[in-house]
Amino acid sequence: MSYDRYVAVCKPLHYSTIMTQRVCVQLAIVSWISGAFVCSVDSAFTLCLPYQGQNVINHYFCEPPALLKLASADTYDAEVALFAMGVIILLAPVSLILVSYWNIISTVIWTQSGEGRLKVFSTCGSHLTVVVLYYGSGIFAYMRPNSKTMSEKDKVISVFYSVMTSMLNPMIYSLRNKDVKGALRKLAGR
Repeated sequence: MSYDRYVAVCKPLHYSTIMTQRVCVQLAIVSWISGAFVCSVDSAFTLCLPYQGQNVINHYFCEPPALLKLASADTYDAEVALFAMGVIILLAPVSLILVSYWNIISTVIWTQSGEGRLKVFSTCGSHLTVVVLYYGSGIFAYMRPNSKTMSEKDKVISVFYSVMTSMLNPMIYSLRNKDVKGALRKLAGR
């Protein structure tokens, strides 16, 4: 989405030649393959560990960091693999997204039209908000050293990136809609 916005704002006259159906399919395929690869590696490293005793996960759902806390053997290799997969699935995409938005902001600053700036910022602002919420909480959950106990904060962060971001998505994107803004103003009594 950020690449699409980058091309639309920074190279508007070339948009239709750059963002072809083939490019969109390639971007989707890369996303799917990288997601499948990361899930496979995470599962392989997590599920090969021995688990003994009472295997009750102190978490809302079963995810690799929660499983590692139950392992009865050294989890260093699995932690390194999870961290490396976090770089692939979290840090690499968020870096590309931030570079895209940096270029968009740099281009918009030189735009003469105040209305054009506002339109670009309102279009990109909603996507950037969702990106910050999702990737920020995901990076906090996966890109830090592992401890043997699951804190309540870890549970809240996991719920935030898995449930709350999805629930907030429609609200964040619909705030760009004039009808929704009008309805909110009526509701607020303005």
